[in-house]
Amino acid sequence: MCIGNIQVGSLDRANMSAVIFEGLTIQTAEGKPALLAIVDEDGNIIETGEKVAKEAWNVAIASYKNFLIGEGHMRVHTSPPGLKFLTIEKKSAKRSKPPKLAA
Repeated sequence: MCIGNIQVGSLDRANMSAVIFEGLTIQTAEGKPALLAIVDEDGNIIETGEKVAKEAWNVAIASYKNFLIGEGHMRVHTSPPGLKFLTIEKKSAKRSKPPKLAA
């Protein structure tokens, strides 16, 4: 996948570019600034904006660095798998009222 030519330019209505010291830049086909978003399978926007572009860039760069040092088989995660979501669930559980105990 990484070795050989990498195809770019497959988007019909947007353009993405990158410079190592700037990160990702996204524009509409008309040249207007655009944002990246993470959309779940139901079409709900989960995250959007500059932080999504930065995270995508950082994950791509980390993956490439792993490849260069011979660890290209390793997967790069933004957080330990499942850990972030478990933390969120625990926080929301703490906020709810505890169930009453039977006497």
